[in-house]
Amino acid sequence: MDRRENILRAVRFERPQHIPMHFHINAACWHRYPQDALHDLMATHPLLFPGFTKPAQPVKIEHGGNSKAGQRFVDPWGCAWETAEDGIMGVVVKHPLETWDGFDRYTPPDPEKMSHWGPVDWGQLARNAAQTKDLRSGGIGHNHTWLRLTDIRGYANVLFDMADDEPRLRRLIGMLEDFNAAIVRNFITRVKAEWMGFAEDLGMQVGPQMSPEHFRRFIKPSYQRLMGMARDAGCVVHVHTDGDNRALMDDLLDCGVTRETPGVMNIQDLVNGIDWIRERLTGKVCVELDIDRQKITPFGTPAQVDALVREAVQKLGSREGGLMMIYGLYPGVPLENVNALMDAMEKYAVFYS
Repeated sequence: MDRRENILRAVRFERPQHIPMHFHINAACWHRYPQDALHDLMATHPLLFPGFTKPAQPVKIEHGGNSKAGQRFVDPWGCAWETAEDGIMGVVVKHPLETWDGFDRYTPPDPEKMSHWGPVDWGQLARNAAQTKDLRSGGIGHNHTWLRLTDIRGYANVLFDMADDEPRLRRLIGMLEDFNAAIVRNFITRVKAEWMGFAEDLGMQVGPQMSPEHFRRFIKPSYQRLMGMARDAGCVVHVHTDGDNRALMDDLLDCGVTRETPGVMNIQDLVNGIDWIRERLTGKVCVELDIDRQKITPFGTPAQVDALVREAVQKLGSREGGLMMIYGLYPGVPLENVNALMDAMEKYAVFYS
């Protein structure tokens, strides 16, 4: 069974060969860890890095966009970003509509030429997709609706706008939805996407970034329409949202992210709680569990890292499918814990069987 088929079987609850596991190494890691050590770990974990061979030359990454230290980046919406470390996504330091004064002159980027983050070549994306053996995937980009509003207006301003039912906020949301819909449409019609990603962080350490009432009134309708486009085209609908999203979860599922759609819900383990995830989501939707990056993997022992993955698989895994797992490595995690996590992800990928 190839990787594509295994993932689809997990999403559709059709008895995958193993739990799909994905290990992402953030770009900043290549200048914060010895590269040989990372390459050795990759070479000894073929399930996570199939076909990997150690390169003859050091990895050199051309950092750009909002992940280049010392260089201000202005995205296509006019938001100015800065970061303190190469490879780490920065923060907005200047919001183009911090006041509404210039709104009547504010124009969105052209979705035929731009994504949320920069130029896009739809023809090249289509050619790449036609040649891939993996899933033909698309996504409207992180920070597509809620977070894009906070990028453009500023977090506090958006909350006041929602409380005031500011009519210009609704016009701005409509502008974003039109742009996002064009991106989704191009992925469907030109790239022939089978998998459509909707990624932005809605949660904080405790609770959501806005009230559930404001989410339902201002954000959810756009989510429903955009995800509906992908669902109607037969795409797997993949939703990623970091933070504590328990108060919003029923609304997110109501957007069409379900077992039947089929859909995938990518959420973090400890901030939401593995037991809560088991009680509320197991069997209802494929869960892509985002493995802890705050507590156990950076500060625990290798044995605790192993136990975390084992617990998640025991409580959320099923031979029928419905579980995937992902980890994002960022600087600061001891290499012995990185090795323990890679070992655990490979070992417990077939634990339920």
